[in-house]
Amino acid sequence: MSTTPRRRARRVAAFAALIALVGPATLTGCSQVVDAFNAFQGQTSGAQSVVVSTPAPQSSTGSMPFDSQFTYDGSVSLSSEVADGLEVRLDVWAVDPKRTAEWTASNEKQLGFAVNVYDHRVDEKAVLTQKRRVYLSSISVTSQTAQSGGQVSNPFQFSADPRTLVPTDTQRSDRGLLLNSYQGGLLVPTTSIRQLPSDSYGITLEFALNVWVEGAANTDTSFSQQTVYQYLPIAIYPDQAQQSGTSQTGGQQSGWNQGGTSSSGDQQSSWNQGTSGQQGAGTGTGQDSGWNQGANG
Repeated sequence: MSTTPRRRARRVAAFAALIALVGPATLTGCSQVVDAFNAFQGQTSGAQSVVVSTPAPQSSTGSMPFDSQFTYDGSVSLSSEVADGLEVRLDVWAVDPKRTAEWTASNEKQLGFAVNVYDHRVDEKAVLTQKRRVYLSSISVTSQTAQSGGQVSNPFQFSADPRTLVPTDTQRSDRGLLLNSYQGGLLVPTTSIRQLPSDSYGITLEFALNVWVEGAANTDTSFSQQTVYQYLPIAIYPDQAQQSGTSQTGGQQSGWNQGGTSSSGDQQSSWNQGTSGQQGAGTGTGQDSGWNQGANG
């Protein structure tokens, strides 16, 4: 009769030891998710799912310390599946795709991006009532630098209601901007990343898209809310002055021939946005950063 309690006690002790081993890792993962939610401004507190399509890039110590398809090709398409056969696509491009090798810490770095939706269950030319609708209720962009001196800077943070970034006649509702209408989704044709810390060799942009997804076509009661995260690594090349200074002092160079002295990251950085629509009311946070938007419509 005493054998069963002893076995149970051993199982409980083993289970407690297992929790002690995996507990810290689990808590660390949870804290990262919470930090990601806290970093996204304007997000509602209701229950919602999170879609993370691309992992945050990691710099390496190899010959290419900040690998970036965007830098190599001048553009990139990042895709997220928010439901079966329902794709949210973020396209990002350099305004001059053949000159990304001139993207240094001090030069102006111009790019544009667009957010669109594709329902692969129906024909591309199907009417809206046959498609599952997706609304973009808010967009948030944050940044993090990779610096040879070991510092990490967040030179830019921004969040906005996308309805303020497009012409007033685009289709919208209380849920946000309709992405799969005949007018197309969200288009930001030109933005600029300006001054970065002088020892930067890369910057990662994090896009957080808060969307409402329709579960069944033409069914208002089937919407659910999701947050889609996409990460865009961009390589930053050294300025000519940094290259000459490193060459003269005999400093070691690697990867993109990065060099120069480290910076505290206090230099001013801004995004200047031009769209064909109404002037937006986005808010930027973070030290010495901002988004200056101009409208022509």
